[in-house]
Amino acid sequence: MNIVGENNHENPESFYASLKEKLEQTHDFPEEYLFKFIITNDQSKLTEIYKVFDGIKFTMTNRESKNGKYTAASFNAFVLDADQVIKIYKEVGAIEGVIML
Repeated sequence: MNIVGENNHENPESFYASLKEKLEQTHDFPEEYLFKFIITNDQSKLTEIYKVFDGIKFTMTNRESKNGKYTAASFNAFVLDADQVIKIYKEVGAIEGVIML
């Protein structure tokens, strides 16, 4: 798992507990939530991320880096609650080489 801005000294359980608390304080679920990821320019990585969003209403945009080595992918998904947001982050975080913003 690679989350930009993540405190590398914090264990994942406390990180996600803190994230859940922040999400519940700042969002009014259910609502659309924007997920942003950076991946190597590899279609199979994007396909793996698509599978995580299977069954969820979402729109997706992507943009290649200037040198074509990376792709920034944004998924605007309708989520029911903070637990669903965290579940998505955990599933995408299990995909090797994905950076979550």
